[in-house]
Amino acid sequence: MRRTTIKMSMIALLGVATIGFTACKKEPGTAVEGSAAQAVNEQFVNHTVVPTYAALASKAEALATQLAALRQHPTDDGVRQACTTFLEAREQWEKSEAFLFGAAGDFGIDPHIDSWPLDENAFNTLMNSPAMIEALDGEEGDVVAGERLGNALLGFHAIEYILFADGHPKAASNISGGEWIYAAAVAGDLRNRCYQLEVGWMGDDAPKSHIAKLDDLELGYTVAGSNNSYGDNMKNAGKAGSTYPSTLAALMAMVQGCIDIADEVGTSKIASAFSQSDITYIESPYSHMSITDFHNNIISIRNVYMGGIEGQRDESKSLHNFVKQRDAALDAEVLNAIENALNKIDDMPAPFVLHYSEPANGEAVEACTKLSEEMDKVTDLIKRYE
Repeated sequence: MRRTTIKMSMIALLGVATIGFTACKKEPGTAVEGSAAQAVNEQFVNHTVVPTYAALASKAEALATQLAALRQHPTDDGVRQACTTFLEAREQWEKSEAFLFGAAGDFGIDPHIDSWPLDENAFNTLMNSPAMIEALDGEEGDVVAGERLGNALLGFHAIEYILFADGHPKAASNISGGEWIYAAAVAGDLRNRCYQLEVGWMGDDAPKSHIAKLDDLELGYTVAGSNNSYGDNMKNAGKAGSTYPSTLAALMAMVQGCIDIADEVGTSKIASAFSQSDITYIESPYSHMSITDFHNNIISIRNVYMGGIEGQRDESKSLHNFVKQRDAALDAEVLNAIENALNKIDDMPAPFVLHYSEPANGEAVEACTKLSEEMDKVTDLIKRYE
């Protein structure tokens, strides 16, 4: 998928993160910087990644349960409740997109659950295949969906297509029996993949039932076939067994994740339609929640930079503090760029799918580009100590 190509570039991060570092001017106190980075890495894992993925897994689980029930007894109230749960799960996913490295990249979870646009021709073919509908309707419908449907028929946007029309929940009567079977199976697969993210980063601290489900499905969740969780891998950066050669290399991964999503929001999610180079490339068109998605992507950057999700932040152990202590002017520029990107996105006329060519959207593109540029400067700062 086009979107997959954009994002999968992050998978190669660990192999290139240190290229060129030795050519940069080194600053004194590398041991001190490494210790500071260690604190930032631990705060990032425990108070940004883990709570975000735990909330995502919980909401995805609730959505799968609701759609399984609606498959049997569809009601308008049930659809509205499912739409609310869908949007709650969607919020957590979008707030995770600044850290698509790790489990999301290694296991191909991002394209699996978040490719768009939905392939409507393939969907119509599926709905006219009694054999596939019967397979999806079985006890292992989630497995059938995950293994036999392509990415363009899976994940959030497949469920969005079933539940929403023109920005509103559909009437239950407007969703066919085959569509309910499909939605329930896809939601089960979405739940499984969100478990994979959660367990991948939490390891043995994840809910036992979620671990058991992944083991039953034979879905991997450790680093490179080892017994290490992605959380431990980052917290143990610089130690034997970690894929990160240093604590600063792990810090660089965090910064690169922020750069990648700032670039994608500006140059792809918004600009593809705004420039009319590809007006089909609009995320969340059925729920009309595109701008909310963009906003939450920038929130994911803010959470990474500020040292945790709201309510769990410790700015003394944040990228923000790390940068501020070494270049206060740069830190101020980054903070301003984050807030400006949020403000410009919020100023975009909604829904984006109907107003994609408005001039305000160009201002949002510029703000995201500026944010990416400022985060690039953070990369240069960290390189001086590596």
